Amino acid sequence: MAVLRILAGGAAQSLVEKARPGFEIDATFSAVGAMRDRLLAGEPADIVILSRALVDELARSGHVVASKITDVARVATTVAVRSGDPLPAIGDKAALAAALGNADEIHFPDPAQATAGIHFAKVMRELGVWEHVAGRLKLAPNGNTAMRALAASTALHPIGCTQETEIRATPGIVLVGPLPPGFNLTTVYTAAVASAARSPSEAARFLSRLAQLTG
Repeated sequence: MAVLRILAGGAAQSLVEKARPGFEIDATFSAVGAMRDRLLAGEPADIVILSRALVDELARSGHVVASKITDVARVATTVAVRSGDPLPAIGDKAALAAALGNADEIHFPDPAQATAGIHFAKVMRELGVWEHVAGRLKLAPNGNTAMRALAASTALHPIGCTQETEIRATPGIVLVGPLPPGFNLTTVYTAAVASAARSPSEAARFLSRLAQLTG
């Protein structure tokens, strides 16, 4: 059986694990921008699972097969705290700004490469808290790493933000809820067969499995 090489955003990890039975998979999960860059740099891959915008970009540049693209998940950007910590109010602009202002650590993924990180950095600037909390920001290469750091934090009132699936997959933290109206973000994650796939037929079969799981 051919080994499928997958480059995927961290938010897609749980979905890939559900679809794994019956396939040989070698998967790497990190910020979607970093995964795109690795593909563009020539790293071998059969499948990419990234945000829809990035997959469309790769289709235009010929790096993925335009006819082999499948939306596989819709994932909200959400807030988390450690298990056992009080759940902060985040239901509106003022409440979210207060929760961030009261936090002594703010954990989130790379604001240059990760979908949630890019968005959350923008939200903090729009809330007017970015400069106030700059010294408390704890950046990580991707959402999974950020949430593990939040779980291990010894600060009094840490908080975190990333994709919902990454929060639910991390022991030691709990999901508070999505960002409030006007600041919320739901990202469509999309799978595609790479144009240079070594096992294109097996890759297409895996995409069919993903579609069955999410259809």
